[in-house]
Amino acid sequence: MQVSKLSLRNFRNHENLELSLGLGATTIVGRNGRGKTNIVEAVHYLATLSSHRVSQDGPLIRNGQSSATIWASVEKHKRNAQVELTINYPGANKVLLNGSALSKSKDILGLVTTVIFSPEDLDLVKGEPSARRKFIDELSTSLAPKFSNTRSDFERILKQRNTLLKSLGRRNPSTQAKATLDAWDEQLIQAGSEIIFNRLQNIKKIEPYISEFGTAISGDTEPLLINYSNNWLPAEITNKSEIAELFKTELEIRSKDEIDRGATLVGPHRDDVNLQLSSMPAKGYASHGQSWSIAIALRLAAFKTLREHDDDPILILDDVFAELDERRRNRLIAIISDVEQTLITAAVLEDIPKGLPSNQLLLEDD
Repeated sequence: MQVSKLSLRNFRNHENLELSLGLGATTIVGRNGRGKTNIVEAVHYLATLSSHRVSQDGPLIRNGQSSATIWASVEKHKRNAQVELTINYPGANKVLLNGSALSKSKDILGLVTTVIFSPEDLDLVKGEPSARRKFIDELSTSLAPKFSNTRSDFERILKQRNTLLKSLGRRNPSTQAKATLDAWDEQLIQAGSEIIFNRLQNIKKIEPYISEFGTAISGDTEPLLINYSNNWLPAEITNKSEIAELFKTELEIRSKDEIDRGATLVGPHRDDVNLQLSSMPAKGYASHGQSWSIAIALRLAAFKTLREHDDDPILILDDVFAELDERRRNRLIAIISDVEQTLITAAVLEDIPKGLPSNQLLLEDD
């Protein structure tokens, strides 16, 4: 798939920007502050309805403006579509698909698919579990866009349940409060089990590619391993109903602790995705260079999984070549040489490897 045309209005620092993008690799070169990352951020936003840089939409809107618009012409499976997404903050986003309004912005999920690698991806190795949970959940959504509804439902249920737990003030719940808590438990288990099951299934899908690309990028002999970290699940789980039963049991065991702390202590929001080099945890053990290799391997594994599921996603490499040594650069180039569309950002032309044929887009200084 590809985005052949892109228009930004009041998105980040771009008041009005129109671009034509071709197949193969396109390098977007410009000094810091010229907005090269903002361009690929906009493409990624169309795919995920979220930014890889900020958690809220407010910073995406140009200073002094009330909304920002991303318009794109998308080609997939030899079919063309035009999508226009207006970001309002505060307020709900609006989407037009081929000129017709959609009832929910989430209805465009699946139209554009991206895999983005950026300097922030070191958090996948060195950061908190939330970064790794986000990685596997975004992959799950790309594979099955309806998964986003499950995530939204779980977040809503979790918020309501936490509010109730806090209101108890470490007191045993009354009969009415217990009935309400039981109702939230049932919903939490249903949505949470769905999330955990999807994570387990999709970790299995990317696992062989993690090992493959970990070795290909780094050249190290230490195998890169991935597994799901949850302290109440056995190693092998076969279905969602089994997860739900174990989830329910763990909630019962932790009930008093949850009331004392006023928070939900059991669920997918507490889990992690373990990354290991041989038998050692990558976090704290991997060198800086190895951490880059692991992060790249994760993204390439996601890319290959999505490619086999449907079509080539758009591959975005946001200012990463400057962080890689020549060996890792060359290995990455060899792997991505046949990608349908790759968008690459760099501060200077010298950061683009000479062995990478690409169209060049230079963002000139004002």
